[in-house]
Amino acid sequence: MSVHQKIVEILAEQAVLEPNEVPLTATLEDLGIDSMNLVEIIFAIEESFDIQIPFNANEPEAAGFDISSVTSIVTAVEGLLAAREA
Repeated sequence: MSVHQKIVEILAEQAVLEPNEVPLTATLEDLGIDSMNLVEIIFAIEESFDIQIPFNANEPEAAGFDISSVTSIVTAVEGLLAAREA
């Protein structure tokens, strides 16, 4: 399963949607994901990919992990995976 597919699956589960209902351009707000869901999403991504996400729920903008859209989350996770492999 690709990074994109796994992240969409995680987001869909938290948003109570089918994966095909999660467009790449969607924001978390578009998907109805709140801050509690976001914490669950971060934990699920960390567990799924065995990575540490630099994210502070109290200051999400300052975290350096872009959560502005599905695409940005996929890109950020791919960056963390690439850095781990380097």
